Amino acid sequence: MGIRPLDGVRVLELGNYIAAPTAARILGDFGAEVIKVERPGAGDELRNWRLYGGTTSMLYRTVNRNKKSITLDLRTEAGRRTVLALVRESDVLLENFRPGMLEKWGLGPEVLNEANSELVVTRISAYGQTGPRAARPGFAAVAEAVGGLRELVGDPDRPPVRVGVSIGDSIAGIYAAFGTVMALFQRERKGAVPLEQRIIDVALNEAILSVMESLVPDYLAYGINRQRVGGRMEGIAPSNAYPCADGTSIIIGGNGDAIFQRYMTVIDRPDLAADPELQDNAGRWRHRERLDAAIGEWTVQRSRPEALAVLEEAGIPCGPIYTAADIVADEQYLARDMIQHFPVDVGEPEPRQVGFPGIVPVIGGKSLPIRNVGPDLGEHTHEVLTALGLTPAEIAEAAGPLG
Repeated sequence: MGIRPLDGVRVLELGNYIAAPTAARILGDFGAEVIKVERPGAGDELRNWRLYGGTTSMLYRTVNRNKKSITLDLRTEAGRRTVLALVRESDVLLENFRPGMLEKWGLGPEVLNEANSELVVTRISAYGQTGPRAARPGFAAVAEAVGGLRELVGDPDRPPVRVGVSIGDSIAGIYAAFGTVMALFQRERKGAVPLEQRIIDVALNEAILSVMESLVPDYLAYGINRQRVGGRMEGIAPSNAYPCADGTSIIIGGNGDAIFQRYMTVIDRPDLAADPELQDNAGRWRHRERLDAAIGEWTVQRSRPEALAVLEEAGIPCGPIYTAADIVADEQYLARDMIQHFPVDVGEPEPRQVGFPGIVPVIGGKSLPIRNVGPDLGEHTHEVLTALGLTPAEIAEAAGPLG
């Protein structure tokens, strides 16, 4: 099964949607046993998002790979009692409810700590567990706006747009996984760790803010409010998407000083290479429209493979804009096992072999193998709760219908 650094770690996930499940998925990818607790009957709402066939979406199967699914009704005393029993045998509890919800159910950090004084409690919410906005609900779309990202995405003459994935949730999930591993590492090194140091508090808006580079310092130092610049990156040129003769586009990043000289030679524009105004990035940014026009005139006369071949030969950073079809056929992804196939129900008479993205980061040269894609609702309820010592009657009481 490959190298699994988190073998022996047990994670209890009380998460829905994308943020906390992403964090638990990362921990599961590297060997942790992840027990995902879902609502009886409906389960995680992600099961129905982008559902084109079958009963469980590929989005759910992807985000919840390498996990076990059990159902528990947290509104009941039996469900809460079972959670605490699982907590006693777990290393981590992950959740992304609105702040105060766990406390309302009688499962706040202090109660969890009484059940397990070594438990790491990782909490993801819209604005964090403290501060004047803590109690507000919020999805990643709002966090991306409040965190500063949305204002920078899109063309300057149009309203802001959103990137095509739930990037705010995913970034928060990565931070939550990192914070969890930090807490486990601290516990391993120091032994007893106070509860407040075992609570990892991830806010969606802060996760976005943390990847906004110098957005805030540029404003406070220079009074600069960055604006949307379409396919470009503020202050960096030439770097953009350029059309090719076959109707595709390619990305070319020619903004390094030495690279720029080779770049202009390749596109037969020695005049631009020699222009004193274009010898540093600041000058090239001022003349970005002129540069992009010249580059576009060159690319539009060549097919995508032709343009890329010439640019790659000259050592110019460039690449195609891939669709899913391109990704699953790409030799680089395939060489590192970044597409792994599993038989999955897609609503047809027989399961279909479906490829799923591999595990990142790579250890040992290739992706670690995915153990299982996201499980069916409650698939492991009896396995997990029987091992906990519950009787069939107790399992039925705690798990609710279809448990």
